[in-house]
Order: sequence, then C-alpha cells, then structure tokens
Amino acid sequence: MSLCHKLSLASTLVVTLLPTASFLPQSPSADLLLLHGHILTVDGKDSAAQALAIRHGIIVKVGTDAEVLEFAGNVPGTRVLDLHGHTATPGLIDTHAHIADGGVEELYGVKLSDATSVAEIVARVKAQIALVKPGEWVTGSGWDEGKLAEHRYVTAADFDAVAPNNPVWLIHTTGHYGVANSLALKLAHITAATADPAAGTIDRDPRGNPTGVLKEKSAMEPVTSLIPPTTPEQMRQGILYIQQLLHSEGMTAVKDPDIQQIHWDAYKSLLDQGLLKEHICVLWHAGSTLESARKALAEINAVPRLPATLGDDRLLSCGVKIFMDGSGGARTGWVYDDWLRNATTPDVTSSGVGNRGYPQVDPAVYQGMVRLFHQNGVPVGTHAVGDRAMDWVVDTYALVEQEQPHPGLRHSIIHANLPTVHALDVMATLQKKYDAGYPEMQPGFLWWIGDIYAASYGPKRGQSLEPFKTLNSRGILWSGGSDYFVTPVAARYGLWASAARQTAKGTYGLRPFGMAEAVDMHTALRSYTAWGSRQMFLENKIGSLEVGKKADIAIWDRDLYAVPTDQVKDLKCLMTLFDGEVVYASPDSSAITAVH
Repeated sequence: MSLCHKLSLASTLVVTLLPTASFLPQSPSADLLLLHGHILTVDGKDSAAQALAIRHGIIVKVGTDAEVLEFAGNVPGTRVLDLHGHTATPGLIDTHAHIADGGVEELYGVKLSDATSVAEIVARVKAQIALVKPGEWVTGSGWDEGKLAEHRYVTAADFDAVAPNNPVWLIHTTGHYGVANSLALKLAHITAATADPAAGTIDRDPRGNPTGVLKEKSAMEPVTSLIPPTTPEQMRQGILYIQQLLHSEGMTAVKDPDIQQIHWDAYKSLLDQGLLKEHICVLWHAGSTLESARKALAEINAVPRLPATLGDDRLLSCGVKIFMDGSGGARTGWVYDDWLRNATTPDVTSSGVGNRGYPQVDPAVYQGMVRLFHQNGVPVGTHAVGDRAMDWVVDTYALVEQEQPHPGLRHSIIHANLPTVHALDVMATLQKKYDAGYPEMQPGFLWWIGDIYAASYGPKRGQSLEPFKTLNSRGILWSGGSDYFVTPVAARYGLWASAARQTAKGTYGLRPFGMAEAVDMHTALRSYTAWGSRQMFLENKIGSLEVGKKADIAIWDRDLYAVPTDQVKDLKCLMTLFDGEVVYASPDSSAITAVH
C-alpha cells in the first residue's frame, strides 16, 4: 500500500507531492519530507526545527522548511508530509516492558486492571468460567488492592462459590504476587502445614490458613507450573497485538526483560516474516543459581551477540536479567527499615519480626553470577527495588569492574526505586569510569501503583522514591519505562508522572511522594528517547532526530513542552513512522487530502 493510500485512511496531516521537475536524478537526495512542523529533535542542544528530509528510512537533513526544500530539490515523486504546525518527537523508547507476556495476558486472560472492587473481579471470573469446561484453568492479571473499594487482597474464599470446579490464578499488577482459588491451592498441595519457601511468602489468615495470595516466584510456582504453557502462536499473536498498541502511542523501541527461548523464537519468527516493526532489545532470564546463569550464557552465545543485531537493528540480544529482590507493593523488596502497612504501621512477618523483605538470590551467588556474565562480556540488568538491594547491586558492579574492567557493558539497575546516598555515589562513578550503573526507572509506578507504594514505603521514604531530580543534579543518566503490564504501556503516562508525581487514587494524598524530585518535560522526554537509546545500545541509530539516524518519529496533537503538565498524560499520537515507514495513522483524524 502506498504512503498516500495509507494516509488517506486516517490522518489529520496533509500529504502532497512536489511539482514535477524536467529531470529525475539517478539518486534523489530525499524520498520523504516532513514540513511545516514543530520538531523537537532531542539532540545535544535540545534544538527545535521546522522540517526534515528522509532517504531510505534515514534522516538526511534537519532545519527550516526552506533549508530542507533546497536540500531535497524539485524532484518528482518525493513524498511530503505537511505537519501543519503539529509537534514531532523521536519515537518513544521504553527500556523495561514485558510486551510479549503482556500481550498474551491482554489477549487470552481476564483483564482486571480497571476493576474497582472485589465483587467486580469475582463477576469477571464467573463470566469466564461460563465459557470454559470444568477443570480448565481460568487466568487473569492486573488486579491492585490499592484501586479496590475494599482496600484488601482478593482471596481464595472470594471465588469458592463461583469457581468450585475450575482452578483460578490471577496475577497482581506488579507480577510479584497473585491469588489462587481453593481448587488451585489444593492441586498445588498448599495447605496450612506448607512452610514458606525460600525467597517467597504464603499469605495467611489469623488462624494460619493460606489466603490464596502467594508472593514471589518460589511461592507462586507450585500453582503457576500447573497452568498450560503459552503456545508459540499465542506468543506471536500477543507480540503483534502489543506492537499495534505501541505504534498508536508513538513508541518505536522497547527493552523486553526476562525472556526465554519461546519469546526469542516468536520475535525471530515475526522478524523473518517482515512483521516485526519495532526495535526490540531483550534480556534473557538468568535464574537464581550459577547453573541457571550458565544456561542463560549458552542461550546468549547461540544468537548474534552485541554489537551484532538482526533485521537492521530490529532484534537485539542485550544481556541478562537477575532478580536481587521483590516488590514494593508486595513488601518483599530488600530494605534496611521495616516495610509499613497503611503508611504508618510496621509490617511484620508470620514469625512476628519486622518485615524488611529478602533477597531473591543468595547475595554471594549473585556476585558469582554477575562475575560470570561480566567476564564473558554480557550486560547485566538487575531488578532492585529496596535500598539494601540497590547497595548490593551497585557494589557488585563496582567489584567486577575493578577486578576486570569492561567499559561499555552498561550494567543497569532495574527499577532503582530507592537509592541511598552510597548508591548514588557508586552509580555516578560507574557511569563516568566504566559506562555502567544505569538506573532504568518507571515513573508510572508513582501513579499506577502509587497508592500501595505510599502505604508500603511511608511518608519519610516516599520523599526519596524515584529521585529523578537528584539523579539529574548528580549527572546520573537514567531511562524511562513502564514495566508493562505492571503499568499501562503508553509512555505518555511516564512522561506526565515524571513531572506530576501523582497517585491514581490519592488514598494517602494525591502527592504523598512530594514534588522535590519532579523534573521538567525536557528532561522527561530525554529519558524516554536519547537516554533510553543508550540502554538499547542504539544511541547512534535512534533516540534523537539528527542526520544519520533512523526516521523513527512520533507526531502529536499538542506540544508537550508547552502544554500544562496535566495535559501530557492525554497526548494523542497522530502518526508514527518507523524507519521512515508510516506504521500508524490516527483513526480520529479528519481533513485528509492526497494531491498528486
């Protein structure tokens, strides 16, 4: 389908063709022009431009309308997009989003992210049970007690009347805990006599009976291992579904962490068929032992290694992911001070001691795993939510770099919610000396799960949560992301949350984390573009609109630098270009013309 035909389907932009010249050069300087726009280049000077020229998917000129037209010449067949003053940015980049698994959940599970009560969740499960046979599993995702009227966990008892003959498993929006119904608990042999596994928690009622809520992988696995696995075709369809959503949100690159072979095979299959139209950088699942780390290293060595890519930078194997700790929402992150309930009451474990979470990997084993990958030139991304976990991670990175310097691996701290002063110091040194130690942050946590975060962290720690302003003042680069399906995938929400720091429900006040760590929209956009491209190992290819870079471009209905902060979350993408190809045009558009 031609560009003009695509745009005639839906676009607020006008497509025209330049007047015919008397000759046609053998190799025209440009095949697509964007004119009359407000182009935020996010280059080193944060320049704005009116126009740019593209040739074979690469930007070849940026400047004023006159400069770009003079550069392009009067060549027949050159396509033109008239932006009519609309704002264009680089395609947005999410450096932490489980898009493959999230797409599968969206297509095949019960959606719970907008549920506002336990009764509503039960009703949705009941409706799904009516569509399946007795004995078949019912799964779903996205519930969050912070958004429920009852402000409590969903429990097995809630489902016993509606699901006596079907096992049910509903994963929490954080992905770090979920709820099983009574039949699922029975099939998994989880009873009051079952001890908490290492690095996991079985939630219990006052009599010691399991409530159905299971926290962290080791506690969840007896249930989740019984669920029929995702098929390769389901994985492919999930990726295609979420790719379409990404395009509609102006997003052109994603780092998908914690993948396994089925994910890689699905991405590779779509790439081979010409259907993968995103830059996908993956982190392989490293497990929690040296044995599992060696398995991951073998998987990495079986595919092209960085700097090699597949499909002209469409699929990259970017390293491994290790979990150092758990979740702030589940209160399983590894922290120095007790987690809280209701923002004030110290949380206690089943043994009655203060709950400070726990590591997901034996700390000494973790160091050995990082050393293995580092010495083999593999970038490491470590999940670290708690302040104690963060200290251990950055110190481990510093240790392995001192033992055997390997600048440029860009080892990252995933989430990096609560860095200590020590962690800030080490990250600054790592970045300057070794090009490592990069926080990959999720501003949307403050919004989407902010109410349960405020309850768990409390007002004192909350002021230092997601400290963007401090990172900026220390010269520490970070990148933005959603951790989809933990939060909605649209990057506009993260851009807004970086500046607004506002929770979804305001249970503990709309801004329990304060505004001292807010950043302006120029900084926020950079974290979702230029800084994000570094963590994709594609900073010379994407992340800004400059000559020589790929034409990954998002066109918006408003100028995110000029509108009030509250409007940023309502940005509407009018068009998305990927490698110079229009992959999305807004269905809400009007006044479409195509002049030949």
